[in-house]
Amino acid sequence: MRSPFKILSIFVLVLMNALLAPHMGIGKSKTGAQGKPELRSKRDPAQARQRLERLVRHELVMLPYYSVFDNLAFKVEGSRVELLGQVSRPTLKSDSERIVKNIEGVEGVTNHIEVLPVSPNDDRIRLAVYRAIYGHTALQRYGLQAVPPIHIIVKNGNVTLEGVAANESDKNIANIQANGVSGVFSVTNNLRVEK
Repeated sequence: MRSPFKILSIFVLVLMNALLAPHMGIGKSKTGAQGKPELRSKRDPAQARQRLERLVRHELVMLPYYSVFDNLAFKVEGSRVELLGQVSRPTLKSDSERIVKNIEGVEGVTNHIEVLPVSPNDDRIRLAVYRAIYGHTALQRYGLQAVPPIHIIVKNGNVTLEGVAANESDKNIANIQANGVSGVFSVTNNLRVEK
């Protein structure tokens, strides 16, 4: 049996919670048209966009099967996100859309991610280009990162390098290494140089 002091303490806590909750925003959460929680404070559109871009980028990079052989990109327009890029697994395309739809503040997702064709020859080229680039002494440090910044996209024997290189020299070395792989028809070097 509870003591009268404990009962009184519980009653006081419940009463305080009931009186203070409306003023502190406790127990109430605003939801938008789709039932998702709305942002608690009104933000300047540039800050809201930067926040949304950060969240989308983080969620995409954290996908479990996202690898150096995939290229995920996106555009944010208001509260809508357009997914772009190429992936080697069909599940990565659907996982990307699902994860981005669940981000607070996203009201719609357009998925334009291309699923690369299944090809044993392309798989062989992917591995050979990976070894050629990340095995080069000047580029080995890139391979030590959790998500290596140079992505290798192979479609029907054509290689596209996407991502970021630290300098122009590294960008050129990656291009030369990819061009030297047997069976590669062409190399498109879309690597950006860090500022």
